Amino acid sequence: MPVTSFTRRICFGKLIATAVLAGLLSACAKPPPGHPPEEAYDPYEKTNRSIHEFNKSIDRGLVRPVGVTYSEFLPDDIETPLARLAGNLSIPTDIVNNVLQLDMVSASQNLYRFTVNSTVGLLGLFDPATDFGMPARSDTNFGATLHTWGVREGAYLELPFVGPSNQRDTAGFFVDLAINPLNYLFNEPWNYLSTVAVGADAIARRGRFADTIDSILYESADSYAQSKTLYIQRRRFELDGGSISGFDDPYDQFAAPVPLDDEVE
Repeated sequence: MPVTSFTRRICFGKLIATAVLAGLLSACAKPPPGHPPEEAYDPYEKTNRSIHEFNKSIDRGLVRPVGVTYSEFLPDDIETPLARLAGNLSIPTDIVNNVLQLDMVSASQNLYRFTVNSTVGLLGLFDPATDFGMPARSDTNFGATLHTWGVREGAYLELPFVGPSNQRDTAGFFVDLAINPLNYLFNEPWNYLSTVAVGADAIARRGRFADTIDSILYESADSYAQSKTLYIQRRRFELDGGSISGFDDPYDQFAAPVPLDDEVE
């Protein structure tokens, strides 16, 4: 790929990331005095509920059927390596955020895992790095980076096709798409491999955990309120290192014989 093309793509990605970040963070809503800090600030509830119903219709008509079919008919021997591939291709973004968070230990370990699994492990279809004594680090993102530097979460948002979020994580979502180094190292269509792999893995998870997700979306009295509460509590718990004193785990009622991080991803 010509250097000029590579440079233009990096500049374009930075431009998008900067514009999205500036716009969303400048609009980060601050709860009014007296607002309970443990509750989500939801000044856009009417719009959020409309988007939530739209997302449910997409899930009911497309995502859930495809996910369930994918999970039921794809053998585990194929599904598991594809999940590993998606996880491996997301590591470069994790590394960028590790550096921005000044977490050089995680950055170096993630770099080691990505290098080993991308070569010996055939792009991540296999996981020799774990066998070599370097287990997976926790996923991170630019929303977590903003949290590290003291940016408040802002108002709760429900995004079309994406689901629960907040203003800080929405900014982080778009910036993560722009800063993934793999997007700039390969020509089309290979530069979209990471996005496609992560999307396919998300659909597979929808099928794998269909019962749990269905209980939230279709069996609860208010699926919007339930989804919001689960997202806010899990996200805060995650960003505080999983050590909040007195934290009431919102997933106890959905206990299943799989790790929590996988169960509600």
